[in-house]
Amino acid sequence: MKTVHISLNSIDKVKAFVNEITRFDNDFDLVSGRYVIDAKSIMGIFSLDLSKSIELNIHSEKNVDEILEVLSPYIVD
Repeated sequence: MKTVHISLNSIDKVKAFVNEITRFDNDFDLVSGRYVIDAKSIMGIFSLDLSKSIELNIHSEKNVDEILEVLSPYIVD
């Protein structure tokens, strides 16, 4: 499992993020405080506090580099 922090601070970013992430068969979780939601769920994402960075857990050992490259516009340090 790989964990990165992402920022989804606009509606357009959320829509684009979900479109990108649904291309992969892997499981992804978003963690914000005590809430854990499926990263492919646009309704779930909108239930989170999007003003802060969110933790993205990538449940995969293969093609992680490809996933990180696709999601690079959303990743924050």
